Amino acid sequence: MQADELVELVTAELDDRKAENIVTVNVIGKSSFTDYMVIATGTSARHIKALSNYVSLALKDKGVYPKGVEGGQDSEWVLVDLGDVILHIMTAQTREFYQLEKLWTVENTEDNDELEEEDE
Repeated sequence: MQADELVELVTAELDDRKAENIVTVNVIGKSSFTDYMVIATGTSARHIKALSNYVSLALKDKGVYPKGVEGGQDSEWVLVDLGDVILHIMTAQTREFYQLEKLWTVENTEDNDELEEEDE
């Protein structure tokens, strides 16, 4: 399954299961281990675990098996590694604290400065 199809399937399942604030971050060229990160908020630790289970089951029905799942029953953050897509499901408080969207969408200003110097 292509990464774009995987992202669509994951986001659709999260939306169907009432995940909040679903964001897809394209990290192609910024990361060597994945192409996309999908970040979503769950309302409680139980909701987060259920969301990760529902996504995993939906993918298994399509023949895609997670490479790994990190985070336990009472965890405020569950990570599902799907290879080309990494899914992060967190509580609102944990998401605000780590700000993964901000971390992965910041442009590397040092590289931009070097490019500008080369153009001169």
